[in-house]
Amino acid sequence: MSMFLIAGSFRITGAQPDGDSIRFTPNDPAKWDLITGTQVKRNASGGAQLRLDAVDALETHYGTPRTHQPLELAHAAADELLNWLGFSNVVRGQNETVTSSTPDTVAGYILTRSADLYGRCICFVGRGTPPQDDGSSVFVDVDVLRTTANHHLIGRGLAYPTYYRALFPDLRNEFTAAAKQARDAGLGVWAADATTSGFNVTGLASLEDDIIIVPKLFRRLVDYLHLGDDSVTGFPAFLDQAADKFFILSTGHSTTGLDTVVEVTGNTVKMTRPIQDLVFDEK
Repeated sequence: MSMFLIAGSFRITGAQPDGDSIRFTPNDPAKWDLITGTQVKRNASGGAQLRLDAVDALETHYGTPRTHQPLELAHAAADELLNWLGFSNVVRGQNETVTSSTPDTVAGYILTRSADLYGRCICFVGRGTPPQDDGSSVFVDVDVLRTTANHHLIGRGLAYPTYYRALFPDLRNEFTAAAKQARDAGLGVWAADATTSGFNVTGLASLEDDIIIVPKLFRRLVDYLHLGDDSVTGFPAFLDQAADKFFILSTGHSTTGLDTVVEVTGNTVKMTRPIQDLVFDEK
């Protein structure tokens, strides 16, 4: 899988980095123009928000009004990403905003070829000195993938693998293998994951404080509950209307609507397929 290498630095002061998203500024902001299709949204200095490809960590902040998933594991993922990059003494203020860190910036690089609908650069994150020249094309195989923050977070069980169609099968399979090892060892989210075993939704507080589930399912549940219905009876219809398009690897079928893989019985919700069995279309 060929991707562009862009060298630069990470800076977190004044931002709200979590376990799968962080700000990055290229050494040469013109390198963003290597990415075709949707443009990367950047500020005056070239800084942009990244989305770590194939990684979905528990939410530290989501939606309006703001909510979150259980914060111990959500913060663990964010802390692990920052520590891995080389940040320490990270102090957060109100609303998860970083007020100071040591050092102020750290050098690193990204491997990318696209941006999402919101203008976030979809990428693999690397630390330290880039292995090739800035702006060069890099063939990303499994060995390269294993050097990234993306692989590190999945291997530690601090994020769920969540796939989109642009990710090549060999890299997807490597993420799945790393997630299986973490799950078998009971690491991170896997120690209490209730996504496929089922969980009782008694309101927003239960999702915020107690229940560990795939963030994509959490976000859909929050959006539904914010409509004002504490019952999840109407959740399947809501998922049908949301019309997420995805491919089920184990069956080879393409489908639309997470209601096809989510089961609701009373107040109990569960996914009937593990998240690593689904490959989503970008919206």
